[in-house]
Amino acid sequence: MKKHIAFWACLLYAASTFGQADTAQKIVTGRKNSIEQQKKSYVILISADGFRYDYAQKYQASHLLELSSAGVKATSMIPSYPSVTFPNHYALVSGLFPSHSGLVNNGFYDRDRRDSYFMGDKNKVADGSWYFGSPLWVLAEQQHLLSASFYWVASEAAIQGINPTYYYSYNEKIAIHNRINAVVNWLNLPAEERPHFITFYFPQVDHAGHVYGPDAPETAREVHFVDSAVNELTKAVKTTGLDVNFIFVADHGMTNVDKDHPIGIPAAIDTSKFIISGDGTLVELYAKNGADIQATYSNLKQRAKDYDVYLKTNMPAKLHYGQTDDWHNRIGDILLIPRHPKLFNLWNKKINPGWHGYDPSLVKDMHATFLAWGPVFKPHTVIQPFENVDVFNLVKSILGLSYTGKIDGTDKLAHAILVNYQNK
Repeated sequence: MKKHIAFWACLLYAASTFGQADTAQKIVTGRKNSIEQQKKSYVILISADGFRYDYAQKYQASHLLELSSAGVKATSMIPSYPSVTFPNHYALVSGLFPSHSGLVNNGFYDRDRRDSYFMGDKNKVADGSWYFGSPLWVLAEQQHLLSASFYWVASEAAIQGINPTYYYSYNEKIAIHNRINAVVNWLNLPAEERPHFITFYFPQVDHAGHVYGPDAPETAREVHFVDSAVNELTKAVKTTGLDVNFIFVADHGMTNVDKDHPIGIPAAIDTSKFIISGDGTLVELYAKNGADIQATYSNLKQRAKDYDVYLKTNMPAKLHYGQTDDWHNRIGDILLIPRHPKLFNLWNKKINPGWHGYDPSLVKDMHATFLAWGPVFKPHTVIQPFENVDVFNLVKSILGLSYTGKIDGTDKLAHAILVNYQNK
């Protein structure tokens, strides 16, 4: 059966770090901030992967609570569907739902390319042709505003031929203190060489949440690690004398699942007729022959237990993950979605107690954290849940960037939390 199946394991982002780690900073030479852009604000966008909306309060992350109390805190931030790592990190910086950005899942099949993308394949991850839209660092660089990345999904790829001016290939070998020093060094560069937009990524909370579950002491420990590291970062940045704005987000939350009774590969699927992608919280079937779709769908619908079956043409519109939204022809013909706390285990792998990927409108545990502090933000402000694609417009507004391309985000977030909101 294996020769007929595209094998997708729902690995963590760390899967791409096997082998010799590349710890060298990459610098694109010849770029300078324009005189006008040198006057712009500074933004550090921090992601703590899997940092659920309630973790700061649940585990008393004292520094994050204190910093955000002086600025902005959302009761939660709503991830895009599917609520997994790669699509949502890219949604935050592109303003596009996964179906529109092309990064529809951590792994997927592209019919037009007759090729597959997987987050553990470093060559695919670094190939800019897989990504659509204009992530914030591309937008900034196009307008002569320098950017830097200490990790972010797709920052290693030359999207539209553009990387951040300063960036690193993802690895977990560089100590947190060295990463913080790199940020400070960037901000201490001469004005014409200094990045105004910086991304910074933490994987630890997601790792612990998967392996031990969201309620485990190991997860609490990693929340405190991130809390301490962010405090160290903010203090170190203050030594530069610059007024820097911080945005702290997560890509998704985390929930407990029924790991002891997973759903196997349904008998109604003839694995010789479909390319099978996904696992856990979303399974997608790509038909090799369109004539096989309807009969398989009907059989699956009749036999389904603990999961829902959809055609791409009848997916719930709220998910933005159906035929109409499939701008790049990358969503499966048939989709299987387990009902929380159930999940699939197609590949007979060990099931961890913590998972994400569910519909955030049905499973609140999928919601992510959003906190912000700095001179551009309204003080002592609490806002209600919003969709994560709005973060793109927020950062765009802070940096005074212009964009005329298609996006799914709105200006509501920027309008609600910025002291001097400007729409360009």
